[in-house]
Amino acid sequence: MAAAKLPSLVNSALAQARPKFNIFLKYAKVELAPPKLSEIPQIKAGIGKLLTSAKTGAWKQQTVKQATLNVLVGAEVLFWFYIGECIGKRHLVGYDV
Repeated sequence: MAAAKLPSLVNSALAQARPKFNIFLKYAKVELAPPKLSEIPQIKAGIGKLLTSAKTGAWKQQTVKQATLNVLVGAEVLFWFYIGECIGKRHLVGYDV
């Protein structure tokens, strides 16, 4: 009885998931792509702006929401770096010598 309903359940699940998956692919192509050569000047300008903000103390004038978002982005970068290190050394704790 349940085996007879399985194909219809799978088809309905695929029909419901397809639009959301297409939206995911649309955003993944943009967000997960490496930077293009034309975007390098924008990256340099952003880094320069970040350094001048750190030197002048402009970071102290941020709202709590902006500061929270900046901390979360920084934590995400650190976590992904740590995950990359764990993948590279193939161990969680140390290098296998």
